[in-house]
Amino acid sequence: MTDNHSILAEVDPDVAERMLSRRGAFRDAATKLGVLATAPMVVAAASTAAFGQGAKLPRKIVDVLNFALTLEYLEDEFYRTALASSGLIPSETRQTFETIGKHEAAHVELLKGALGSHAAKKPTFDFTAKGAFGDVFSNYKTFLALSQAFEDTGVRAYKGQAGNLMGSDEILTIALQIHSVEARHAAEVRLIRGQPAWIVSNSRGDMPAATQPIYDGEADFTQGGADIKDLGGLPVDALSGAFDEPLSKGKVLAIAKMFIKA
Repeated sequence: MTDNHSILAEVDPDVAERMLSRRGAFRDAATKLGVLATAPMVVAAASTAAFGQGAKLPRKIVDVLNFALTLEYLEDEFYRTALASSGLIPSETRQTFETIGKHEAAHVELLKGALGSHAAKKPTFDFTAKGAFGDVFSNYKTFLALSQAFEDTGVRAYKGQAGNLMGSDEILTIALQIHSVEARHAAEVRLIRGQPAWIVSNSRGDMPAATQPIYDGEADFTQGGADIKDLGGLPVDALSGAFDEPLSKGKVLAIAKMFIKA
């Protein structure tokens, strides 16, 4: 059997070294979780031990982490509810969504650990968005559409806040690691839906009209201050898809509020 150090090292060697150097944080976390701990949960617990023991975080970073935590709460509960809904997810994709759900749960635990007593409380969610998606947990197509919506939002949201985490290299690194996993989730769900794995222009594709704000701003052809619309004679759609745009905190919260009751 692979030891816990090796499991963490396989996930990310750099994180393993940082975590193991902090007063046996990983050892304590692994002991608490037991031998059946999954790799994502081990990383989350080790990060909790490293960041959550009285470290004082700047207010800006606390705000960003709570913003991220709110989104992760939403995704975590969304997949938990879906996986518990009898007959919703077919056998051929169930393992995929079980894995995504475990990832989101790990993200929640990591962020809560980093925030400690400053962690925001979990909101009460309404995944029907006041009836707009009334069959979300009985209709697989509706579930998939919302899954894509949440994952696409998460990718753009993390990107939009990266600059505000530059005061802490370790937390920025963890946020970027979550960001790339959210991008993989989005690509996987899009492929399951028979859609391209990337966003093209402002198009929401075959997504419900209510999801349009998630895709607004993606047709930006200014990168690094330069207009790339005619770059290399490439097609406009290829240029749009080659660069992912961030979403501001305000726009993300406006999207999330559709699904938050209190």
